[in-house]
Amino acid sequence: MRLGVTMFATDLAMPVQDLARAAEERGLSSLYLPEHTHIPVSRRTPYPAGGELPEEYRRTFDPLVALSFAAAATERLRVGTGILLAAQRDPIVTAKALATLERLSGGRLTVGIGFGWNVEEIEAHGVPYGERREVARRHMLAMRALWRDEVASFDGFEPSWSWPKPTRTPPVYVGGAAGPKLFAHVAEYADGWMPIGGRGVKAALPALREACERAGRPMAEVIPFAVLPSKEKLDYYAGLGITETVAGLPSGPADVVLPVLDEYAAMV
Repeated sequence: MRLGVTMFATDLAMPVQDLARAAEERGLSSLYLPEHTHIPVSRRTPYPAGGELPEEYRRTFDPLVALSFAAAATERLRVGTGILLAAQRDPIVTAKALATLERLSGGRLTVGIGFGWNVEEIEAHGVPYGERREVARRHMLAMRALWRDEVASFDGFEPSWSWPKPTRTPPVYVGGAAGPKLFAHVAEYADGWMPIGGRGVKAALPALREACERAGRPMAEVIPFAVLPSKEKLDYYAGLGITETVAGLPSGPADVVLPVLDEYAAMV
């Protein structure tokens, strides 16, 4: 079982390059960073976990810029987005940025994407909330074409050159709750599923397998994401055939984060 970590990287948290080095030194496998482009102050959309929205949501670094620092500070640590809000990003610009990060990191990039929950944040990007899944799908299919094809074309842009190409297409995982809509997305254009919080994985596996079979592709991989780990939980996931789990870290300074990293490293 590989154990990675995720943290809201902000201007108040432990510097991301220090966090990356500390994770690698402790034998952890990966570092994932989330994304919120901005948080409208109206706060019309309630925080899904209930209560007040944590401050780190409005202070979040751009994940691709921050991950470039993490990759440059390490040699083996995988870096990833967890999650990138694909509907809110220009696919041509984002495909180039991700391909650049993949090449400069030596092929260590994983792309976790999601659809978002904050209505006003999404709509500020010109995307109707009810269409965000389909927009994210189109953006990911466009990015895959740009990574793959010497002359890439897709609905929304004419045949074009775009380099760099990644050394290998970065694996793409879709984050979110189990369900037929999400599993249809996974089966069509992703390599796997990131169940946020890691609950209900075992019960969902048959439906995910069925969606993949209908699409004529191998079973998707599963990475439980932002979980609170224990040795028993990791053993349980391993028994389901899961090979990587990502643990959540508090968004704080080094004296808060490092003791938690030490606890997680003891489980590896």
